[in-house]
Amino acid sequence: MLWCYELLQEIRDGEQLINDSKTPSGRVHVGALRGVLIHDAMFRALRQSDRSARYSFGVDDYDPLDELPAGEPDFFRPHLGKPLCDVPAPPGSAASDVAEHYIGEFFEIFEELGVVAETYRMRDVYRSGRFNEAIDAILGKADAVRRLYLEVSGSDRPESWHPLQVVCEACGRIGTTRVFGYDGSEVDYTCEPGLVAWATGCGHTGRVSPFDGRAKLPWKLEWAAKWHVFGVTIEGAGKDHNTRGGARDVAAACLREIFGAEPPLNIPYEFFLVGGAKMSSSRGVGAAAREIADLLTPEALRFLLLRARPNRPVDFHADEAQIIKVYNDLDRYHRRAYDPSGTEDERQVYQLSEVTPEGEFFDASFQLVLTLVQMPHLDIEAEFEKRKGSPLGDVERRHLRARVASAHTWLERYATEAERTVVQKALPARAAELGAAQRGFLQRLAQALRDAPWEEDAIQATIFDVARLTPLPQRDAFEAVYRVVLDRDSGPKAGSLLAFLERDFATSRLAELPCAEAEFFEETAVDAEACGRWLGELGARVRSVRALEFHPLEAGADPRGALDLRVALDDDKTHLRRLRIERRSALAERVAELETRCSVRIELPDELR
Repeated sequence: MLWCYELLQEIRDGEQLINDSKTPSGRVHVGALRGVLIHDAMFRALRQSDRSARYSFGVDDYDPLDELPAGEPDFFRPHLGKPLCDVPAPPGSAASDVAEHYIGEFFEIFEELGVVAETYRMRDVYRSGRFNEAIDAILGKADAVRRLYLEVSGSDRPESWHPLQVVCEACGRIGTTRVFGYDGSEVDYTCEPGLVAWATGCGHTGRVSPFDGRAKLPWKLEWAAKWHVFGVTIEGAGKDHNTRGGARDVAAACLREIFGAEPPLNIPYEFFLVGGAKMSSSRGVGAAAREIADLLTPEALRFLLLRARPNRPVDFHADEAQIIKVYNDLDRYHRRAYDPSGTEDERQVYQLSEVTPEGEFFDASFQLVLTLVQMPHLDIEAEFEKRKGSPLGDVERRHLRARVASAHTWLERYATEAERTVVQKALPARAAELGAAQRGFLQRLAQALRDAPWEEDAIQATIFDVARLTPLPQRDAFEAVYRVVLDRDSGPKAGSLLAFLERDFATSRLAELPCAEAEFFEETAVDAEACGRWLGELGARVRSVRALEFHPLEAGADPRGALDLRVALDDDKTHLRRLRIERRSALAERVAELETRCSVRIELPDELR
């Protein structure tokens, strides 16, 4: 059972309110999406279980601007310390303020991912008076708050400290004010120049009502107030807030002490890393959520973040191997979701990865998509219709086009030159690095493909067949193909790649690299011990072994050489092993020794005796 369905067992009866929030101090980074989707998964699991549930998402836009957003530092510097909702949007933006500028982009991604949440802004919560009662209760127990800060987190606050930040009447800053008194209706405060390192207070001292948006709570207490005022029953947080004595512990202790309530069900979750780096919105470190949402289709992004348990980190490297793996795994879960042998966990993971339920449909291999978009002479939809064997449906075309867009984004923003699939117009210089065995394989493959059906499965099968008869390990065989065609060591499915090319071009390129036959036979031959070990491992799978041809490796009447052995297995596949012979006259003797060593009969034609 998937983690979110397991957690259903811990949730008490009654309507559930799931809550999450974000401070939009810069472009929202991709790490914030993990919390969004974890809470969305809980919301969906509850609804699927016929439980009454709501999902709310808050914009913490009353937080102060405490760092300069990436870009335009001179524009934002005068506004450090002000509530985000009072900071103007960057030049050229149509948004009303900086918070709306950044959160607007984030909420666009919600819609794309199928996240349905009720949104709220903390500016409205404070200014509407909805938090007035909670502010009064917290200020009335300031001594208890100071005690809890010390007991839970070791943070020692002076007796004059009150848990509130006032919007300075003189300069409009909230991050530089210190409240030192409360009489039940008004607070005394100063806007201190040296209170924080990232903003400078104006020095004003005043007395003001703390209600109706004139002040805000420190965020740990604001968290507790949200739980109390909104009636939150489920809210997780990242591991940085869930450390012993951390923000979650402080907020929970204050909730119990001040409001006499228990904190919501916690879902601690690990970071979402990109290339091993934790992201920061304001510093512009790591990938923005918009960038990853452009790179991965909504289903792939949901899958990436929901498949792992929340307490396990997700580290996504936007290289070719990992992006292909994400799509391949998603397609595998899709198939398993509708396969009777699939597990409940696989079905649940796939269903939570869907934006909307769409059932079974043909998945376009992303690796193949990535190849096709780099071959503009091909009709991508037509190529996939060939593979499906029928026209694509509306759902299939929509998913294919989304993957095409994903492939283009990856190629434009993330792919290295070595990862691009570029068919080389001339034989690459690095092809000269291939050894004699690989060169001989390419020569034989070119010959075999001149008469093979020119379609990917037949070509792929021919590559395997020729590799077995060279003989050459499969990895080395495919490396040779990619090296002469793409100037790479790996690439898309080789059968598909060659099928997209003209037969004459492909076979000419494969045969272009010269191969010295003597070197080829020398390099592909093995001694009797290695040959015997291989035959012994096959054991009863061997149907027959026949000696075919002796290749002299030197001149003379009794040369050393290599003997071809054709080995037929019970899976109807034929392999070739080339046995090294120290002199021609010892051939029959070495074959007899090999028969004894492996308990196998080797058919030896008269002309080789």
